[in-house]
Amino acid sequence: MQADPKVALVTGAAQGIGRAIAGALAQAGFHVAAADVQPEVEAVARALEEQGLRATHACFDVADPRAVRAAVDRLTQGLGRGVGVLVNNAGLVANIAPVAEMTFQAWQRELDVNLTGAFNCIQAVLPGMVERRYGRIVNVSSVAGWGGLARQVGYAATKAGLLGLTKTVALEHARHGITCNAVLPGLVATEKVKAMPEELRQRALRQIPAGRLGEVQEIAAAVRFLASDEAAYFSGAEIPIDGGMHLTMTVLGSRRDPAGGT
Repeated sequence: MQADPKVALVTGAAQGIGRAIAGALAQAGFHVAAADVQPEVEAVARALEEQGLRATHACFDVADPRAVRAAVDRLTQGLGRGVGVLVNNAGLVANIAPVAEMTFQAWQRELDVNLTGAFNCIQAVLPGMVERRYGRIVNVSSVAGWGGLARQVGYAATKAGLLGLTKTVALEHARHGITCNAVLPGLVATEKVKAMPEELRQRALRQIPAGRLGEVQEIAAAVRFLASDEAAYFSGAEIPIDGGMHLTMTVLGSRRDPAGGT
């Protein structure tokens, strides 16, 4: 445990990858602020505390900049220190439709949460990080940000946007001792992935050289490293954690015909 722990704010921490990241950082000695729009995030923090780890929770919508700033202010005042590590994991992945049929409302909501939400959180914590000349920002993108994702244009576009955001923050704030990196999970055994139709999941597995789903703990381990002092020279990196899925010629949701089309 760190004698003087840094505060790590993890968004989307109520379940799945976010919950695993919160646990990994708490185990590494950080004082974790588990955040989510879902009230179940309180139970995540409570479970960590019951293990003797340092944790608290915050419930807010990352798409609302005023709510984000208010939550960061409350955390700073309540814990007596600013956020030293920010993990932007909150995201939506439920809007399934071809580009031609995606509603504007669904598109806009995905932008608001997946991309603008990360921007809001970064803006809220940056002043304190700059003042202390220290910060670790990790954005949870996706291999869909590289290869696209059929029938999920909002998700793929926002995950690609996170990569531009990552690089820009890294460029602007390296001189302040702040790093900003992105991890790009592939198909991970979260609750939602496990609920996918079996045919779709098996088709996706055939495109993964490792031949299996990723585990949430594997994503959390990479984030834990990027949040550490040892990762001080990593910045602007895009790290795929996908069992080699990005090396294949097809992506989840695509079918390739003999003529080369999809």
